[in-house]
Amino acid sequence: MQLPTAVAALSALAHASRLAVFRLLVRAGAQGVAAGDIAREVGARPNTLSTHLTILGTAGLIQSRREGRSIIYTADYDRMRNLLGFLVADCCAGRPEICGSLVDMAQEADCCSR
Repeated sequence: MQLPTAVAALSALAHASRLAVFRLLVRAGAQGVAAGDIAREVGARPNTLSTHLTILGTAGLIQSRREGRSIIYTADYDRMRNLLGFLVADCCAGRPEICGSLVDMAQEADCCSR
């Protein structure tokens, strides 16, 4: 991941409501969440949510698809992995114990076994 791409993604996540939306979509998995359900879950007005979704989409963090009359949003897991990789790429510098706790945290959260 290039620096400008990482900055755009981090900027998009640097807002409490957008971060809440993104975390909701990460938890939802590949099935995604309809826009109306996202709005109810995070307590956002539809027009405000639309702006947040646009910013997250422009940053490449989420994707959308139409199912009937609904628009379903999903997290872009490849972009998320790339961003996380970018953030920790240089952290070990020959000392893997520095990053070891990140792996432990992911395993404890059971996020990687799904």
